[in-house]
Amino acid sequence: MTVESTAARTPRRSAGNKAGTTGTKRTTSTTKKATGAEKSAEPALVQLLTPEGKRVKNAEFDSYVADITAEDLRGLYRDMVLTRRFDAEATALQRQGELGLWASLLGQEAAQIGSGRALRDDDYVFPTYREHGVAWCRGVDPTNLLGMFRGVNNGGWDPNGNNFHLYTIVIGSQTLHATGYAMGITKDGADSAVIAYFGDGASSQGDVAEAFTFSAVYNAPVVFFCQNNQWAISEPTEKQSRVPLYQRAQGYGFPGVRVDGNDVLANLAVTKWALERARAGEGPTLVEAFTYRMGAHTTSDDPTRYRTDDERIAWEAKDPILRLRRHLEAANHADEGFFAELETESEALGKRVREAVRAMPDPDHFAIFENVYADGHALVDEERAQFAAYQASFADEDGGK
Repeated sequence: MTVESTAARTPRRSAGNKAGTTGTKRTTSTTKKATGAEKSAEPALVQLLTPEGKRVKNAEFDSYVADITAEDLRGLYRDMVLTRRFDAEATALQRQGELGLWASLLGQEAAQIGSGRALRDDDYVFPTYREHGVAWCRGVDPTNLLGMFRGVNNGGWDPNGNNFHLYTIVIGSQTLHATGYAMGITKDGADSAVIAYFGDGASSQGDVAEAFTFSAVYNAPVVFFCQNNQWAISEPTEKQSRVPLYQRAQGYGFPGVRVDGNDVLANLAVTKWALERARAGEGPTLVEAFTYRMGAHTTSDDPTRYRTDDERIAWEAKDPILRLRRHLEAANHADEGFFAELETESEALGKRVREAVRAMPDPDHFAIFENVYADGHALVDEERAQFAAYQASFADEDGGK
């Protein structure tokens, strides 16, 4: 089956031949001035839980969450609550001078937990620097995420231990790493898949375009998961693309789908579908999780300079955690005892994170020379010796102390 014919039968095209019709109008409007209605038109997105917590049906994706139990729903809720608590503690630690910087995920918990719980153990994850919820799902100790932001290491975990790559600061470059890894999986004959996370800002990077090209041509088993939180620092998405981001996949010959990024069930279902496509040899998929960054881009950013309070308040009403709680309560899947116990667990996590960060030892000054080359290298040896002499000079000036 060709990539083109695979793309032609995706849920994006069928659910949305509402979206397809809108796309036709949008294409036509590029040759003439768009009307206000065309500018404000939004494509359909996959949603299984409304902001009020009501379960809605979706013919294409219901089957991917048909086996979800009340216990599973409580587990998803717990994941989101604890991830948010960890994130809040990290933000507070930065404000207290314990971390150099922090990139918050506030508001994006459903996209990360939903997609993260769709993965198998043998799948491989390539994150950016904000995927704290996905790291939680992969079993990475949250305290290990903080070493880089404290400046004591370059990432505190073994990527092969959890199939979760180190955080990537260079915007968009991990999509190429993910594509290459996925191509390798194909050559090895494995049936696992790869997922690459990136944001709406990264979608404008050349590395992402190259990753789309290579993955399509080589039919690589990779899911591109774009968390569109609508703001690339201070740049809104409409300043980066004339079409919804998921539609970019069409130009590369593979399917794209837009999902309600604040709906944990929808993210779980759509990511499962995309991963199954990848494992079945049907190639890449672009998932656009349409969500909202409720906090700052990083702790060095002031979002009040470019966003309105009305916009923030409107999106707070769509809070992913509140949405699932409403569903749990309405369906009698959780009682006050569950929420109280989770609150206690949440506070204990915050305390553990706080104590772990403050107890982190200073890094070994010579660790920067390790793992530069697979074997020894004369230049690195020379630089190490020069650095050792430089360090020794301080002891000499201090009377040998």
